[in-house]
Amino acid sequence: MNHPVAMALSEFSTRFLQAWCDADQGFPRSDDLVGLESPCVKADDGYEVTWQPVARNPVGDLDNVEKGIELRLHEDITAFYCSQFSGDMAVRFSDAGHDLEFDLLQVFSDHDMLRLQENILGHLVTQRRLKLKPTVFIGAMDSESQVISVCNLTGQVLLETLGKNERDVLAADIESFLQVLQPIVKAG
Repeated sequence: MNHPVAMALSEFSTRFLQAWCDADQGFPRSDDLVGLESPCVKADDGYEVTWQPVARNPVGDLDNVEKGIELRLHEDITAFYCSQFSGDMAVRFSDAGHDLEFDLLQVFSDHDMLRLQENILGHLVTQRRLKLKPTVFIGAMDSESQVISVCNLTGQVLLETLGKNERDVLAADIESFLQVLQPIVKAG
């Protein structure tokens, strides 16, 4: 996929892998992914899964979400979630007003894509019910009341307080956001 967001995500994924390598950790590892099948699994010893991001071919889509809520999703959101398989990646975003650590959410497998679509649909239905502008989450914070999201109307990346109209703009778009993220290596 030659979409600018897909290319920026691929470039960030390369930086993420390099950070693990530079920390003498090899491939990223997670105990949350044990027993799950995915094209990005390198090894599963029953305790931890080592993985690496892989391009998705053919690319996926979020058509089920769009049909379910009767809303066309911003093309950057589709490019972000449908261009690769990967484990979630720990990251830091810093600017003049924010110093945030969170997990950049990714799709691990086709099965995971179904779960993600259900969660996005639920999120959008809740926003519609609360009469909030539609967003789609791309990052999970430690605080369950906040997420990193993308405004479906503008493509801006936001720090969003769930269920409220509290949204801080972090970046003009996903591409520029991915370019400034710093990988975090979380290994034992």
